[in-house]
Amino acid sequence: MFAALAILFALLTLAGLAYYIISIFSARSFLHDAALRQRTSYTPPVSFLKPLKGIDPGIYEAFRSHCLQDYPEFEIVFGVSDPNDAAIPLVQQLQREFPSVAIKLVIAERALGANGKVSTLAQMLPHARYDHLIVNDSDITITTDYLSRVMSPFADSKVGMVTCLYRGIAANTLGSKLESLGIATDFIPGVLTARTLQGVKFGLGSTLAFRRSSLQRIGGFESLVDHLADDYELGARIAALGEKVIVSEMIVGHHLPAYTFGDFFDHQLRWARAVRDSRRAGYLGLAITHALPWALLAVLFAKAAPWSLALLLVTFLVRLTMAITVGHHVLRDPQLARHLWLLPLRDVLGLVLWFASFAGHTIVWRGDRFTLKDGKLHPAKS
Repeated sequence: MFAALAILFALLTLAGLAYYIISIFSARSFLHDAALRQRTSYTPPVSFLKPLKGIDPGIYEAFRSHCLQDYPEFEIVFGVSDPNDAAIPLVQQLQREFPSVAIKLVIAERALGANGKVSTLAQMLPHARYDHLIVNDSDITITTDYLSRVMSPFADSKVGMVTCLYRGIAANTLGSKLESLGIATDFIPGVLTARTLQGVKFGLGSTLAFRRSSLQRIGGFESLVDHLADDYELGARIAALGEKVIVSEMIVGHHLPAYTFGDFFDHQLRWARAVRDSRRAGYLGLAITHALPWALLAVLFAKAAPWSLALLLVTFLVRLTMAITVGHHVLRDPQLARHLWLLPLRDVLGLVLWFASFAGHTIVWRGDRFTLKDGKLHPAKS
């Protein structure tokens, strides 16, 4: 029995090694394409749509970075669902600091669906002046050339969306460091691998740039008000129109909360169940992406046989190469080197979370409990 399990885990490890190698190739392909991409002079007017709820880490720094764009014409539309939201004074402070930037604040008190963020976006849209829109998370920090780089691909009328990779800016807690490491060495490699194998048919919440006409063709924000993975759905539906979704060479920063270990686990479980419900078949295939924990299990059940130890060593070296290729070379994450020692723990937890995601349909999001069904949110019963 132990021998059979050792062989099974070894086979899963080999499949995972193949995934690691494809991820390394995908990262290098992305870097090659980014180096060859020609930036156009296309600079259409843009409306930022930034839905808010409370204060996130680094939020004012993130707000300021949007006002410092080296770009001809843009506006920023903020939206809150609560007229007493703690973020409102920060928006007002931003308006005072940057009087030359068009900054609006919309109070969106109607609840159009279970996803409060999308409900707010639907009520913000009528206040946006321009046909090109960018939705990004409240805690995203950008550089002054962000707009010119993100909008450049829209010179091609076949491009329907541009999205951006991001690196996590961790607080000084174990949970936050694990989250940042997971973004750089697990999530982003998956995005780049999907780009290589099947093309980009999704969006990332760090940047969702699109035309108003594309949004109207998929039914507007109202069609997404009950979906948890609204960024994924928005990109998938625009891709389904036959429009191209592009991953920009622009990398943005994402400020992470000071997660406790429990907060980290809850957040990752919510994400895992969201992915599971959004693309079930693909999610089952994620089992092979956890090669390092499978290799550890092979060593355990093979009773540390020499072949299992050799397999573990090779797996660890390839895993480390993938982490450095994506985290350092693609994302240019300055925290990666300090967090790499946590990689085995993060990978073991990744496999645990994959199994745990099948144990229920309940998630916790911003303090509220929901039940997931087919990717849609339903208020959980007490």
